[in-house]
Amino acid sequence: MIVEEHWWNGEAATRGRRDIYIRTDGRRWEVQAQIGGAHGRSEVLECFSRSSASILARAWRGGNPAWRMLPH
Repeated sequence: MIVEEHWWNGEAATRGRRDIYIRTDGRRWEVQAQIGGAHGRSEVLECFSRSSASILARAWRGGNPAWRMLPH
C-alpha cells in the first residue's frame, strides 16, 4: 500500500500523537487511524473509493483544522 495522504495532530510526544493515513494499492483504498506513534494502537478500515476514504479520514480528524497534512 502507498500512503496517499497523512495527517497528524501536531503532538510530538508519543503518548498524545494521533495520525490518520489514506493508502491505496491502486485498486483498494483504506484509512488508518493510529494513536500513540508507530508502536501505538491503530484501526484500519477499507473504503470503496478515494472519496469515501477522504470522508472517513475527515470524520476521524473531527473536522479539526489544527491537524497538519504531511507530505508523501
